[in-house]
Parts: sequence; structure tokens; C-alpha cells
Amino acid sequence: MWSNFHTHSTYCDGKSTLEEHFIRAQQLGIKSLGFSSHAPVPFDCKWCMEKEELGNYLQSIQSLKEKTSLQLYRGLEVDFIPKIIGPTDFSKQLDYTIGSVHFVDTFKEGEHWEIDGLHAVFLHGLEKIFQNDFKAAFIRYFELTREMLRNSPPTIVGHLDKMKIQNPENKFFAETEDWYQHEVKKTILTIKDSGAIVEVNTRGLYQRKSTTTYPSPWILELIHEQNIPITISSDAHHADDLINQFEPTAQLLNKIGFKKIHILYDGEWKPYNFSEKGIEF
Repeated sequence: MWSNFHTHSTYCDGKSTLEEHFIRAQQLGIKSLGFSSHAPVPFDCKWCMEKEELGNYLQSIQSLKEKTSLQLYRGLEVDFIPKIIGPTDFSKQLDYTIGSVHFVDTFKEGEHWEIDGLHAVFLHGLEKIFQNDFKAAFIRYFELTREMLRNSPPTIVGHLDKMKIQNPENKFFAETEDWYQHEVKKTILTIKDSGAIVEVNTRGLYQRKSTTTYPSPWILELIHEQNIPITISSDAHHADDLINQFEPTAQLLNKIGFKKIHILYDGEWKPYNFSEKGIEF
């Protein structure tokens, strides 16, 4: 049995409806499922929920909850953009939040630079905003993550190092370089101080955008050393991906030394034993 708290539906850029996720979760024997569509942002965003749909989204989850004993929870993946939006803006309406950084600074015209989409878009922003200084761009990404954790802390930190997809085959740098490891280590300590949970996100694996989870195994080792809680999620945009790559990821986590993952169950985040076969409820 598994759980998953990072899922996207047709309320944002997901391909499956809330009900399709719910039905597939029942088929898979999932005991606790969280919905976390992309929260509305106050500018045009093709993959975010429309502000006017938030009420319908929350009511639809409530209607599903009334049909089943499967535990369903209301969440959002909320972008952090300083002075514009952050996870705590929505926390009172939800059971949990996932805090993520998808945008890093702006172009001169005010357009927000999306850093986890097309590589061409990434390269354009790298040139126009950071004058092709890749180190400064990646440092800024982690600075924003730390600012989120201090000023608008989420329940869960979303895909901690996802910007690495823009560094294919070490195009710009190796993750062993001191400056990069320094930024990661500072961010991990900020996570520890915030009390947030780190998700081990499998989407990069099954989409073949990354050869490792978000975050990378060496980062997970540091997280384990700091005794920071984790949860496994698939960032599922389709119901068939609800537990995609969970088994090998659980094996990896066990090898690193993790004994428990955190699950929202009976209304409370708690640690549960797990193996490659699932969670021991």
C-alpha cells in the first residue's frame, strides 16, 4: 500500500480528473491521497489553476471525500514569488501545501522566467536576466527556496533540485562542484529549521528528464544525516502515474538508511515504516 500527496488534475495542467485519480487510487490500494493542483497566480500561466476555479476545486474534493473511506486531502502546489505569492497565502483553506519554485526573477518587461519548462526558454532567461552566468542563476534558485522556507513555509518542499533538468549531462557544471554543494547544504539546514517535509519526487525518472529523483541521491544522504522527514510522491499528472517508480525509489531510500516516510493519515502527518512493497499502516 502506498500514498501520494503530489497530484495534478484537469483543474490545472493534469490530464486526469480528480475522480479519475480517486478511482485509480482505489484500484491501487492507496490508503491516503492528496490533491495538489497548481495554485492560481496573479498573472497569465497556462499550467496554473484559474482563480475562479479554486472554490469548485475544494468543493469537488469534499464531495469525493463523502463517497469513500479512502482518505482524501485538500492541497495545492503553490509557487513562491517574493511579495507576490507563497504557500501560506492558501494554507488556511487546505490540509497541506507543497511549496515550489518554478519562476526565478523577471525579464525587463516584467515577465516571470519559468525555469522548469523548455530548455530554449531557460536559455533565453539565462541570457537576458543573468547574462549567461549559470552559477548566479542556480544560486538564485536556491536563494528563493530558502526565502520561501523562512517567510512562507510550506508543509512539503516540492522537487527541491528540479532546476537540474536544465543542466543535462553536466552541460554547465557538475553537482560535485563546491559552490553547488554549498548552496544545497545551506538549503537543507534551512529546511531543517522550518520543519518542512521533503518530497522524494519520481516524475523526472518516469518522464526521462532526469536519471535520478528530485532531489538527487547525494542530497538525500544529507537530508538523512539531518534527520529531516521525507515523503515519496510521483507528481502525477495522469492517474496511471500515481505510484510510478515508487518501488525502486523506496529501495534507494532504504539503502541510504531511511526507515520511515511521513504520511498524512487520520488528519496528522506521521512517520510510517516502509519498504519497496509499500507503507506499513
